Amino acid sequence: MMIGKYLLLGTNLGDKKANIYNAHQALSKVCTIKRKSALYETAAWGKTDQPSFYNQIVEIETNLNAEELLSQILAIETKLGRIRFEKWGERVIDIDILYYDDLTVNKDELQIPHPGIADRKFTLVPLVELAADLINPSTGLSNKEMLEKLHDTSKVEKVVQ
Repeated sequence: MMIGKYLLLGTNLGDKKANIYNAHQALSKVCTIKRKSALYETAAWGKTDQPSFYNQIVEIETNLNAEELLSQILAIETKLGRIRFEKWGERVIDIDILYYDDLTVNKDELQIPHPGIADRKFTLVPLVELAADLINPSTGLSNKEMLEKLHDTSKVEKVVQ
């Protein structure tokens, strides 16, 4: 079963809209962006004493395998100014692979489906917008069902474009 390839984009430093746009431009050199969710302003998660984030889900098509896609994403993050100095810290851009069709990967450097999907409102709200009925191979639940069961009450609001 092919469920699609979905990425989560996030930023909370500088010009957030420009950061998301720059990520789209860089991603378009290694994949095709098929669909985009709305842009959401979301409360910081994990480490909450930092600026709010802009988050967006994109559905992509690519001929790259999951490991090659991860390698390209890490290069894009670096090119756009991402510096990794603290877990869940502030960042110019963060790009996570959420789903890669029905693939399940559990390696130190790559986990698919992304293990945080079921716990994070900032991921599930835009994901439900694009793929409410998509079943997470790890949980057996749809994105919509995971959102309905979620205990995360943090702020997730559409950004007026």
